[in-house]
Amino acid sequence: MTPSNPNPQQPTTIGGYALAIAKALTFSGIDSNRVLKAAGVPMTITNDPMSRLPVGTVTRLFRMCADVTNSPYFGLTVARFIHISNLHALGYALAASANLMEFCQRIERYFRLASQVAEIKVSASRDEVSLHIRLLVDVCAESEDAFLGFVVLAMRQLYKAEFNPARVAFSHPMPLEGPDPYEALFRSPVSFGATMPLVVFPRADFDQPLAGACAELAQMNDNLANHYIARLDKDDVVTRVRQKIIEFLPNGDCSRDKVASALAMSPTTLQFKLAERDTSFHELLDATRRELAASYVQQASLSITEITFLLGFSDTSNFTRAFKRWEGVSPTQFRSPMGAA
Repeated sequence: MTPSNPNPQQPTTIGGYALAIAKALTFSGIDSNRVLKAAGVPMTITNDPMSRLPVGTVTRLFRMCADVTNSPYFGLTVARFIHISNLHALGYALAASANLMEFCQRIERYFRLASQVAEIKVSASRDEVSLHIRLLVDVCAESEDAFLGFVVLAMRQLYKAEFNPARVAFSHPMPLEGPDPYEALFRSPVSFGATMPLVVFPRADFDQPLAGACAELAQMNDNLANHYIARLDKDDVVTRVRQKIIEFLPNGDCSRDKVASALAMSPTTLQFKLAERDTSFHELLDATRRELAASYVQQASLSITEITFLLGFSDTSNFTRAFKRWEGVSPTQFRSPMGAA
């Protein structure tokens, strides 16, 4: 039996995070088993998304690591040892993203699978793309460093080694020893004591194709990530509705009433709960169809007719009109290299 969060109200982080910390300890010449055991991390921890660590345990582990390594930069070391497999479906979906914009959008959408400590928001202008990290609970500086470091290092691995952010901001204070290790890893200006962690990238790089792009693999793992998030947070009505929409769309019967029944509530109750989250069933249905459509159209093995019925549309003309509303071009134009550019 894999470890789980004993207190369902307490935010958790995926267990694979501890595996990356253990590798960083070993690299630093420290007995990782001894430190993990002292911090209360189960030796049976795995990459399984349902194998979770309470945030308090992660903080305690990081503080012990900083002590035994005598380094305020241990989080940056951990960043180098976080593998995509440590994030399970989210990691595999990131690796299969078509470009860096999709990469960031997946972090925004599915970050809760990796950790429940923050909400990620992506914003874009003509020149820049920013990742805003709104912390929901107090986290240690090492956690912040490890996550932002992982994001940039993963982008370099998937895109190109010389890729650098435009600037990075941390909410924690600068270590007394100075910013040099941060500047060495990020290769960009860094600042500390910000309102929230932030990393800003040059916009021009974000539409370039990634070598590992695979729309089919990305879509499979998107669906799996959404499934696990729904299991982790049974009170998150938006995630549960999205999961049911994905499940019911191919059958051509994805009504509000059917989804409400599947969630054991009345349509009125469902409408009320979604309104509390500033959304509606129609908005979620439209947004989910749009996300799936963009992925399906990139899969050459799927015909437009097949995609039409996978998304629950009655005919291709209805799907084409919806797709033009979403993307500004027809599905056929979007599928061509010139149309997607």
